[in-house]
Amino acid sequence: MELRPKRRDVLVAVAFFTAGLLVHRLGLDEMMGGRDGYGQAGLGTRLALLAVACAGQAFRHRAPVVAVSVAGAATAVDLYFGLSAPMMMVCIDVLFVATLDGSRRLHRVLMGVVAVTTVGSTAAVAATGDWRQSFYTGLLVFSLLVVPVWWATNVRRHRESAEQVAHIAELDRRAAVNAERNRMARDLHDVVAGHMSAIAIQSEAVLSLRSGDPETARTVLKSVRENSVRALAEMRTMIDVLRADEPVDEPVAVRLADVGRLVDSAAAAGLDVEFQGADLGELPVGVDVAAYRIVQEALTNAVKHAPGAHASVALERQVRRLVVVVRNDVVDGSRGAGTGTGLVSMAERAHLVGGVFSAGRDGDGNWVVRAEFPL
Repeated sequence: MELRPKRRDVLVAVAFFTAGLLVHRLGLDEMMGGRDGYGQAGLGTRLALLAVACAGQAFRHRAPVVAVSVAGAATAVDLYFGLSAPMMMVCIDVLFVATLDGSRRLHRVLMGVVAVTTVGSTAAVAATGDWRQSFYTGLLVFSLLVVPVWWATNVRRHRESAEQVAHIAELDRRAAVNAERNRMARDLHDVVAGHMSAIAIQSEAVLSLRSGDPETARTVLKSVRENSVRALAEMRTMIDVLRADEPVDEPVAVRLADVGRLVDSAAAAGLDVEFQGADLGELPVGVDVAAYRIVQEALTNAVKHAPGAHASVALERQVRRLVVVVRNDVVDGSRGAGTGTGLVSMAERAHLVGGVFSAGRDGDGNWVVRAEFPL
């Protein structure tokens, strides 16, 4: 079971004090001779200073400023008598943890204080003329202050870099998930809004027919059945892709060469559709599917919002582009206001393959959907 940071810091402080007590008892504690020497300082004084430093060490994560202040003060007094090994270990640990886990402001302050202390103490001893003592003083201060702060700074930078990489990876994952959701929503909208809307409108047309017109009813019901079968096939294809264990390429269920079915379905729903399109030949898969879906959505919107109106579908393959234009009259008697999802879906499909999309009224007041795709 993982210990809480508070309890872990207390246990670390107790462990350091216990180890220091053992070092003092074995006489291995003095690192540098002090003013009065270890013997005159007394074991009780040393242990009291160590206890104060360890008490500050117990707050190294919760209150690093307090920990550094208390441990630093105890270390300074201990240095007066001659720095001891246990005190040096506590000071190094507190500096390392405070630099590693403290705030950015504390990190900058510690780096400044350590630099000033190292240079100042070395220069002060050098001013006495004893260059050998100055060298040893600088080496001691470097080991006691600079090394833990320097080491913790490097670890902190690596950790922050790893966190940034993980954050970027998470953003990429979310973007991929959102892109996949948008693609699924777009495909579902094309199937449901395209085929199901046609089925609903055509069923309404059959119900409104007068008796004695079996041929028209048969034509409309045939279109209803074709839309139902087509919708089920496309839904089944999407489900197969979603159930696949390994990533697979999206199967091509529709092609622009089958746009005649869309025209027939719209005509069965009561739209007067004129189709103009030459042999387009082979098209890039993305352009082929996007163009088909745009024509499908444009005709569905025309059937829904301009019932009985005149519409035209024009497909033109130029040297380096494919132009798709769907135009319909704007009439009164719309079967309901749209949500705008269809326009968004058409624009997304065009932009995904590098195309240009526009929709709106022209100078004659007709509604025009136009898309251009690069080839």
